[in-house]
This record gives sequence, C-alpha cells and structure tokens, in this order.
Amino acid sequence: MPELPEVETVRRGLERELVGKRIKSVEVTGMRSIRRHKNKNEFAGRLEGVKVKSVKRRGKYLVIHLDSSELLVVHMRMSGQLRRAQPKDPLDKHTHVVITFTQGGQLRFVDPRTFGEMFLTAPDVLSSQIPELADLGFDPVDEPLAVTEFARRLLGRPGVKLKTLLMDQSFMAGVGNIYSDEILWESGLRFDRTPSQLSNMEIRRLFRAIVEILHEGIKHRGSTLADQQYVDVAGKPGDYQQFHAVYDRTGLACRRCRGIIAREKFAGRSTFFCPDCQV
Repeated sequence: MPELPEVETVRRGLERELVGKRIKSVEVTGMRSIRRHKNKNEFAGRLEGVKVKSVKRRGKYLVIHLDSSELLVVHMRMSGQLRRAQPKDPLDKHTHVVITFTQGGQLRFVDPRTFGEMFLTAPDVLSSQIPELADLGFDPVDEPLAVTEFARRLLGRPGVKLKTLLMDQSFMAGVGNIYSDEILWESGLRFDRTPSQLSNMEIRRLFRAIVEILHEGIKHRGSTLADQQYVDVAGKPGDYQQFHAVYDRTGLACRRCRGIIAREKFAGRSTFFCPDCQV
C-alpha cells in the first residue's frame, strides 16, 4: 500500500495538474471504486461542472477540495493509481473512473485489485465516514513536532514495540511497513524495542530518522516495488527503492556495518533489519 512519500508525491502531481480546472464529464465503468454512492449517475452528477480548488493529504488519503464545497476523497490502497491522460491515450483495462476537464486532459483512476475507492462527501462528515481520520496522529511532513513534544508522545506509549508504534496511524500518520523499517535502520534501533527502553539520545535519533527518511522518500518520488503497482500521476515509478537500506534486502550486506540483513515475521508483517547495528 502506498505510504506517506508515495501519496504526497501523487498529491503534488495532482496539485500541479488539477487546481483551477473544471470537470466536464465523468465516466464510471463499475460501482466497486465508488461503492459508497447509490449509482454512477449520482457520483458523476455531483462532479460535473465543478472546479478543483486544492489537493490535500490526510495520512494516506487524498482529499480534493471542490468549489461545490464538497470533498472528493481518494484512497489508493493496494493497487490504485491516479494518472493524467489525454482522451486519445489508450485506456488501461483496469480503468474504473475517467474525469475529463473542460480545458482538456483527463484524470483516470486505475485499480487492478479494486480495493481503492473514490467518494464525495461534505467536510463536516468526513471523519465520521472514515473513523481513523478522527483519531489521526501527527503528520511528520505537514505538521512536524518539536523533538520535546515527540518525546512526550512517544513516552506516553511506554510498552508498545517501536515498529508497531511507527505504523500506528493514531500516533503518526502515513507510515507503513516499508518506511518503518527504513526509519528504524536509520536510527539504529531494533523493531522490538519499546519507548521505555530508549535513552534521550536514541529518542532524538529516532525523531531525526523519521524526518530524514520521509523527506528523502518524497525527494525520490516514493518507492516502486517489483509489482510496479505504485506510479506517480505521469505513470512513472518512484526511485527511492534504489536507496532502501533494509527493506526487501534479506541476505545482502548492511550499508552501514556490512552485516547481513535479516527478515523476521513481526505482527504478521515481514520486517527487515540489521541484527548487528540495530540494537
């Protein structure tokens, strides 16, 4: 599933492409991608004639603000992609929604596994429709904390394993399996340590690693893995996978200490780490 760097990369692309454009028409090929709506016509009718005001991100969700005062919410989940296109471009067989603009150009929602979704809602009911947004933790890119406040919140969860905490959306928004492993490697900490076991210096290292890894991920337009399911709005893969220190590098040499990267199952997830320099 795309994490903060991938979703932020898509958000920035959408902001460049969509803001100020008016929607001319909407075509939907199946109800699964707009499953919160009554039917295709109801969804399309609320979008046609409306102008895009801004594109925001809430954790792993994209929130497109419209001049109708409604929000178009997109969650890409496992395989969803938002791609810009021209009407003459060939249509991918997994294209489920096509939004055409009066100025020319299209936005297409492509989703082979159809776990992703798009839906329209009013701002004041967004949190009730997506309960996790009501309890969303701090955003390390949009709402960075002071290290002292980060330490206070971290130590407020004294017994939770570090990887579990980094992936807990009520603690911090947007981080999943890939970037939690990379953050813990960067900070030199094992995934199964707890906040109560950390020294002040280790807390500062963890804080710095969160900021640095996520910004580097965004700089390199996110991580595209072997399944090629994540691409940006231009259909291009990200580059950050080339810089992964531990994720999916089992048996390879650690970039820091030349130890051998290990893989363990933790909380049902594959976890990658260096047993030698993560302590």
